[in-house]
Amino acid sequence: MERKTPLYEAHVEAGGKMVPFAGYILPVQYGTGVMKEHMAVRTQAGLFDVSHMGEILCEGRDALSNLQMLLTNNFEGMANGQARYSPMCNENGGTVDDLIVYKEGKDRYFIVVNAANKDKDYKWMVAHQSGEVSFTDVSDHYAQLALQGPKAMDILRRITEEACIPQKYYHAVFEAEAGGIPCIISRTGYTGEDGVELYLDSGKAEQMWNLLLETGKEDGLIPCGLGARDTLRMEAAMPLYGHEMDEEVTPLETGLTFAVKMAKEDFIGKKAMEEQGEPKRKRVGLKVTGRGIIREHQDVYVGDNVIGHTTSGTHCPYLGYPVAMALVEAEYTEPGTKVAAEVRGRMVEAEVTALPFYKRSK
Repeated sequence: MERKTPLYEAHVEAGGKMVPFAGYILPVQYGTGVMKEHMAVRTQAGLFDVSHMGEILCEGRDALSNLQMLLTNNFEGMANGQARYSPMCNENGGTVDDLIVYKEGKDRYFIVVNAANKDKDYKWMVAHQSGEVSFTDVSDHYAQLALQGPKAMDILRRITEEACIPQKYYHAVFEAEAGGIPCIISRTGYTGEDGVELYLDSGKAEQMWNLLLETGKEDGLIPCGLGARDTLRMEAAMPLYGHEMDEEVTPLETGLTFAVKMAKEDFIGKKAMEEQGEPKRKRVGLKVTGRGIIREHQDVYVGDNVIGHTTSGTHCPYLGYPVAMALVEAEYTEPGTKVAAEVRGRMVEAEVTALPFYKRSK
């Protein structure tokens, strides 16, 4: 049975079209529609409820060594408040999940995981822990809001002090306060825009949600649903677990080499990836040049040969044309390569293009 986030009633009241997603009932869009919500984030600001995401605390003298073994990235040398993205792999090099780790303090790390994988991730961490460490699922204590877009920081500054705002991307202030509400403010997001994610007590979620919407009204801030979240991450070419990666796909195939530190002494999945060598398939971007929209799970062809399959695809509101991401054989990853995808028995032409499709100007 699907759960409700602390903001369920606020979404219904605002006209949110509620759908099941990752074990929760969440708004896919509001009356404004996906197109307007998407464009608000690209040009002004949007507010998302991402309280379905999971949070896990890792604490203890051996916290760092556990993270080093569990995750592919390197967590040595992190400053307090710094965040690092990482895949977490199984012994075969496949991806258990992708997540973000924050260093909260000495021997204490705050881990944010994907909603649908929260229980699986927690069990995996506990099953592979060693030494003096504890993993605690604290997801029920937190609501998470994402304030994203070019006006996001202006809106935030009206309800908090500069000291509470992280100055760099992938950094967080743990002892922050916004509108008098204690929270963690993190300079992160899943839209390709500047902005923050706020973690706070579940009981204060609606108060913060209403405060932000009221504060940002003059800047065009509107609530946004899952539909815009997906089209925004697609334009920014951000991989989504269960689409661009899963337990059969390695992070090297997904193009996450920057977060896989093969120079580390060891981590789960390292040996398998070393043995596999250079990936035989890779994630690419496809710009649709024919007529139609290419969705996920479509075969990709060069001539009569199937060279891979799409993992996500949609029409991109800001770019004004459809795109897709695909896992294809490594020899066909050169930008400009002409391909086609089979969509409902009809071939739709596309060409391989560099990722991301969209990149905001600094």
